[in-house]
Amino acid sequence: MRRIARELRDGFYVNLGIGIPTLVANHVPLGMEVILQSENGMLGVGPYPLDSEVDPDLINAGKETISELAGSCYFSSADSFGMIRGGHVDLTVLGALQVDEKGTLANWAVPGKMLKGMGGAMDLVAGAKRVFVAMEHATKDGKPKILKTCSLPLTGVEVVNYIVTELAVIEVTPEGLVFREIAEDTTVEQVQALTEPRLLLTAGGPQKMLA
Repeated sequence: MRRIARELRDGFYVNLGIGIPTLVANHVPLGMEVILQSENGMLGVGPYPLDSEVDPDLINAGKETISELAGSCYFSSADSFGMIRGGHVDLTVLGALQVDEKGTLANWAVPGKMLKGMGGAMDLVAGAKRVFVAMEHATKDGKPKILKTCSLPLTGVEVVNYIVTELAVIEVTPEGLVFREIAEDTTVEQVQALTEPRLLLTAGGPQKMLA
């Protein structure tokens, strides 16, 4: 999540999805003012609280306890989604079950599990200015999560800008998936073996992913 935190800029309004994306809050660079938004109606979300700092009344959209920063404010979810749909979120980081080679995202329907709804992801991919996916590169049984075509119900069509995993940083472009950065102790061949579509390489190959 440190890698995605490097994409943040002063004054950004940022929404972090449930799960892995919430860890970005712990890596906002010191001295940078980034306003984290939670779609259940909060601006000014802080990092995960210590046990001694937990306030059970402060939760994010995933019902996890969170901290608040100075100047935090609270409002209805209607106002929160008005902010998202109005194009006021600079960047959103979402988890994914599948992403395809055109940046189409599937992240809300978990096979075999009871569903309460898709949350705010459909609004976020339509309203945010940039969409990052933060996920594990493959499933627990080693199957690719980056596919030629998603097979699960879709969240948004051709909406993802970047995919960041523990192995790689991949940019979604009109020409295909460009392999921008690679993790230490990983090879291009290993990443490609866990990725269904063919990854495009730039001259000189992918750069080393900085922690």
